[in-house]
Amino acid sequence: MDQQSAPVTMHIYCRVDVIVTDPAAVTRQAVADLRAADIDWSTEEDDLEAAVEELRSDLAASVSDLVDISHLTDGIPGVEFRGGLCWTEQGPARDPFRSDETEASW
Repeated sequence: MDQQSAPVTMHIYCRVDVIVTDPAAVTRQAVADLRAADIDWSTEEDDLEAAVEELRSDLAASVSDLVDISHLTDGIPGVEFRGGLCWTEQGPARDPFRSDETEASW
């Protein structure tokens, strides 16, 4: 692609399965990261302690909080991360999604 070309928006679809062997360690790390984050709590619905309690009571929220998809494109020249969606669910995996467009096989 020519360097003068207009930027092209690409969509990356992923499903990642993880096994949590130490839920307490996951929660501790998520809480520590939350406490260290530069969040203006006056603009949030919750306060820090309510957010901490949510992480302590919801393992999926803790895992999701630790996953940082913004680093997905680190080190790739000519690619800028602009945002994305990542969530965690407990239980059996959903049926795989299919795209109407080209699919990549890994």
